[in-house]
Amino acid sequence: VLLFLSLLCSASGGKLLVVPMDESHWLSLRSLLVALSQKDHQTVTMAPEVNPSVEASEYHTLKRYPVPLDREELRARVCSLGNELFEGKPFHERITALFGKAWLISSLHTCSCRRLLHNKGLMQDLQSSEFNAVLTDPLVPCGHILALRLSEPSVFSLRGFPCSLDLQVVQCPDLPSYVPRTFTDSSDYTTFVQHVENSVLKSIDPFLCSFAYLPFQFLASDVLHKQVTVKEVLCHGSIWLQRMDFVFECPMPVMPNTVFTEGRNCGKNKPLSQ
Repeated sequence: VLLFLSLLCSASGGKLLVVPMDESHWLSLRSLLVALSQKDHQTVTMAPEVNPSVEASEYHTLKRYPVPLDREELRARVCSLGNELFEGKPFHERITALFGKAWLISSLHTCSCRRLLHNKGLMQDLQSSEFNAVLTDPLVPCGHILALRLSEPSVFSLRGFPCSLDLQVVQCPDLPSYVPRTFTDSSDYTTFVQHVENSVLKSIDPFLCSFAYLPFQFLASDVLHKQVTVKEVLCHGSIWLQRMDFVFECPMPVMPNTVFTEGRNCGKNKPLSQ
């Protein structure tokens, strides 16, 4: 975070365009915007009208755009995904549920993103603003498609990808024998059967990501006027701000453009009394 802020400080108060996700993703990103505003940087946040989590504040300028989505429907779909994946079902049933729900939620977010990218008046306003960078959570790749459309560098703030696409993009070693995959419930001490399960899940990662992000691939190709994949779009990320803490995560290799921001969103509490 200090490296990221120091780079922006050298720009004598830069302009940052923020395209956040909803709920907890926004809460983590908000602390960065507060710190940037204290350094005299200007931030403009884009959010759909159905997103009540992103609120107006003195540390950023909020711009909303209309979308044909129902807030309650989107929330119900996300809650349904969480319930099916974390209620203790067998491994194969959780993976099956992941495929179906990921496609549905991706389609809903793509619909919202399309309204942003095809809003001619809003896009002209953003292009004339001449931002220095776009800060976004790449789990929903709307922000970095917008960054490429505006020819601006991208800064990613993320917790990670279910299919480890972030590790593939930055060409980071990703060994299935040592780092447990998401949803396996394995620790860093695994049996032979768990090693096999880990390897099998890694082998279907490319298909899972291709399937889940296919709507965004079509949208990116349409907006950028060339055939691209989501992985190719992600490769344009300049800095990756990872909200990870190896106290809770299994250690893994990282690349030089990865900065860990764990704890940045935690409030400073008063010291406990003796």
